[in-house]
Amino acid sequence: MAEHLSQSELDYPFKLLEYFNGFRVSKVIFSACELGVFDLLLHSQKPLSAEEVSHELRTSKDGMKRLLDVLVGIEILEVELTEGTAHYSSTDVANLYLAKSSPKSLHDMIIYQSQTIYPLWNNMVDAVRGLGLCVNNEEMLKFMGLMNSTWIIDGHDIVTAFDLSCFKSIVDVGGCSGALARELAKAYPASTVTVLDLPKVVQTAQKHFIQSDDTIRFQEGDFFKEDLPAADLYVLARIIHDWKEEKCLTLLKKINAACHPGGGVLLVEALLFENHRGPIMAQIFSLNMLVQTEGMEHPPSQYTHMLTAAGFTDVQVCRTGKSYDAILALK
Repeated sequence: MAEHLSQSELDYPFKLLEYFNGFRVSKVIFSACELGVFDLLLHSQKPLSAEEVSHELRTSKDGMKRLLDVLVGIEILEVELTEGTAHYSSTDVANLYLAKSSPKSLHDMIIYQSQTIYPLWNNMVDAVRGLGLCVNNEEMLKFMGLMNSTWIIDGHDIVTAFDLSCFKSIVDVGGCSGALARELAKAYPASTVTVLDLPKVVQTAQKHFIQSDDTIRFQEGDFFKEDLPAADLYVLARIIHDWKEEKCLTLLKKINAACHPGGGVLLVEALLFENHRGPIMAQIFSLNMLVQTEGMEHPPSQYTHMLTAAGFTDVQVCRTGKSYDAILALK
């Protein structure tokens, strides 16, 4: 970091202070989302004062005013003064991604980040020391909401990173809510798309995330313990990064054995750079794995190593420029 610091940064640590306060900015957005600020402003016919917002959401006026002002400061809300009174309104970005009622809402992702990930990071020191952390099974629905939000914004780029139209049967292994499978079905309507996941996950998906126009199928099963359904393409989206290499190889070899001749596997992961210099989001994801799972993020070379060891060939990598990247390997 030091060689990139300007003299002014050495005179006063602006960037370090920005990093130190990053958690506060996150919590401002999380809190506003949980309180319903963005939905209220989206559906309001006019900008609202802090008093009006606090009345509707049953908060203190002073606390809400401070929260709204910070949201203006980080350019998520707009403000205008009318006769000395501040009135607040949403930006297009807030309306599109932060209001729960938006079709591209990241609300479920934010709730999971706020209520699950944020508290877990209090244990980062213990996690780095190698001390085990408890996993709360009651968090499953929140996690499914997180993944649903993720693929709503990233899914299209992932499923179109490569032309997958030649694969007529696709199984999304550990496909959770079915959101990525839906993107696959939209992009490749001639293919059948099946979500394979644990019975409790499939049942929860069908209860909370099913859509009336769904063409995807759900199949209950444990992909580590049970036989995989035969298919042309298996999708592993944010699966391999959860486990240690030995377990990943076991799963990849199992997929290779079940895959139709000429088929393949599509990995979806946040790829690290080979030179250890980023991307920062992937590096943060990898640190997050320390407090949530036994896995980690990897650069392309490590995924290539695992895929070839499992019997796959012609490994291709596509960096999407977004949060997640794609790796396609053929049998």
